[in-house]
Amino acid sequence: MKAVYVATRQLLGVSPKRIILCHTTHSTQRPYVRLFSTGQSYLFRGGTQDQVHGNTLPSLEPRPKRIVVGITGATGAPYAIRILTLLRHLGVETHLIISKWALATLKYETSMTEADIRGLASRSYTAKDLSAPIASGSFQHDGMMIVPCSMKTLAAVRSGYCDDLISRAADVTLKEDRKLLLIIRETPLSSIHLENMLALRRANAIIFPPVPAFYTRPGSIQDIVGQSAGRMLDMMGIFTDGFERWEGFKRTQAESHSQYKEAAGGTV
Repeated sequence: MKAVYVATRQLLGVSPKRIILCHTTHSTQRPYVRLFSTGQSYLFRGGTQDQVHGNTLPSLEPRPKRIVVGITGATGAPYAIRILTLLRHLGVETHLIISKWALATLKYETSMTEADIRGLASRSYTAKDLSAPIASGSFQHDGMMIVPCSMKTLAAVRSGYCDDLISRAADVTLKEDRKLLLIIRETPLSSIHLENMLALRRANAIIFPPVPAFYTRPGSIQDIVGQSAGRMLDMMGIFTDGFERWEGFKRTQAESHSQYKEAAGGTV
């Protein structure tokens, strides 16, 4: 234990008082430290020789980001699949929960099987498994996304009614002051829906309706899904450049020439 704290001071340059010592569910079962200031986590590996005191100290390496993803029965399954695919490509560790009604919706909105979708995640759980690691605040992760989020799940999270693993994991995410992103799918919205969203926003959850950006001139459903998925990851602090971002109004060459001619007094 002492070597861990000495390594933290020497390798990260921070006081041991500014860290949390944790244990990982990684197959190697290596401990890691989490910094209070930035939230960044570091895994321990191997050992290095302390040149001052002659002790063997563990080395530190950044722990991969870890995101919990919940899928409910609301329409919008393609968003969840794109998110899982992107996170897998980016090397993010994902913990997936699929509700019973999400499995029914997936059959209508995608051609993927349940096994295909679960295979996109690092680990997956059934919605009934309230003994899963992600049901506890001691399980360290970097945020949770419910994509899509049904109004039933929204109401459960707002009221703290943890009747399944999705609502319980979301409740834990809020109480541990981590990012909770709710991709809500309903229209029109009743006053009850809006009040639930407002209450959760005040509790620091992010309410994200997947509104398409038409300035990208999407040519397919996948274009629309891709742009929204990229913005969702932005909210989680995960950067991806796989979609078009707004860069101001784009003028055609003819428009630019006309504006230049006007500024020059009509002569070029």
